[in-house]
Amino acid sequence: MSVYFERTTLSPLPVRELFERSRSIDAHRESMAHSRERAVAGVTSGTISLGEQVTWRAWHFGLPFSMTSRITEMEPPHRFVDEQVRGPFRSFRHEHEFRGEHGGSVMIDRIEFSAPLGPLGRVAERIFLAAYLQKLIDVRNEYLAKP
Repeated sequence: MSVYFERTTLSPLPVRELFERSRSIDAHRESMAHSRERAVAGVTSGTISLGEQVTWRAWHFGLPFSMTSRITEMEPPHRFVDEQVRGPFRSFRHEHEFRGEHGGSVMIDRIEFSAPLGPLGRVAERIFLAAYLQKLIDVRNEYLAKP
């Protein structure tokens, strides 16, 4: 079993600019300052591209976490996918889509993940992980979408 959700964000920015910001390690770090997230291996600054990976360290729920993600698909400037290579989830896939609309952009995030720990993980997914991750994506996207 896994959890799936989508988040849609409107931005006045052109599609290409929003696509580039979404691949920016620096912008991601700045948007996640509240969790002390930082890139510690792989691509640690600038933009990440197809086949590249980044290892993030952050604090969530008062605990330190590390997660390594790789860009597994990319269709500039409309779409890319990052997937967990190593980390706290049994699986984690994040598809980013960008469309031009109303003189700006629409950014759609599609996230599918599974927690570890069998039945206990499934309970955590439903009770708090899905809502927590949705909020993280909303905070990140609010930061990225600003002109």
